[in-house]
Amino acid sequence: MIQRHKLTEDDFRNEALKSYTTSLKGNNDLLSLTRPDIILDIHKAYFEAGADIVETNTFSSTSIAQSDYGLEAFAYQLNVESAKLAKQAAKEYSTSEKPRFVAGSIGPTNRTASLSPDVNRPGFRAITFEELEVAYAEQVNGLMDGGADLLLVETVFDTLNAKAALFAIQRVFDERSESVPIMVSGTITDASGRTLSGQTTHAFLISISHVPLFSIGLNCALGADQLMPYIDVLDQHSPVLVSAHPNAGLPNEMGSYDQSPEEFAELLRAYFKRNMINIAGGCCGTTPEHIRVLADVAKEFSPRPLNFKTTSAL
Repeated sequence: MIQRHKLTEDDFRNEALKSYTTSLKGNNDLLSLTRPDIILDIHKAYFEAGADIVETNTFSSTSIAQSDYGLEAFAYQLNVESAKLAKQAAKEYSTSEKPRFVAGSIGPTNRTASLSPDVNRPGFRAITFEELEVAYAEQVNGLMDGGADLLLVETVFDTLNAKAALFAIQRVFDERSESVPIMVSGTITDASGRTLSGQTTHAFLISISHVPLFSIGLNCALGADQLMPYIDVLDQHSPVLVSAHPNAGLPNEMGSYDQSPEEFAELLRAYFKRNMINIAGGCCGTTPEHIRVLADVAKEFSPRPLNFKTTSAL
């Protein structure tokens, strides 16, 4: 949605960033500060389409991710302002019959705690658990100060990173004496059906089962048809709500997504028929029109019941 605006370097700068010599174009989280009108309009477009929850524009709003641009000091502000924008849209579209909510997006960062980025040094790590936890705590405080209703630890490819985020969330909750629901969404990275750090979907579920979650799910990397077997695992074993936010199919040779809103929604209809999920949404390649059609299809079904088909190992 941001890419549709054909933005230039100037769009990623405001008065405070005017003197930065590093190119900032492509640091989309910055737009919450420099072009809040664009981000607000995008949130409104999804609520207009029928979404119940929108994510904040904070996927890369940790000091770790922002260090690539030399903008570590802006991390807290990015989270506060992004949450405020999403909350503004949510309040505008909320009704007594259909309240709208904001999920604070907590991305995986661009570093992994479980794997070495250097094939010649397998024991090397570019980040520590403690460094991740500190950065995530700053992000969580910013999201909560900005008014986020939920926290979404998403696109998890390394469970150790996710554990650092969850540890940070629980510490912040203790320090603030307040809490919000926690959503977690992992990502299957290849045809092996495992995360980048090597876990199966069931192993991923078990490894974060110590945290009182609102929901667990999968997003990104795969389209709805490829994702279905792994969502089935969560359906069978999860004691909490299950979410699915697939891509609009697989990318074409140009990196774009060709799956139409109708095709996308029809693939998710199979999930609804089997009562596999409680929360449905879209990731890469999906637009407000995808969500509009999906929301219409979802109205025909009831969500996954919390009476489980098997005895979980949890």
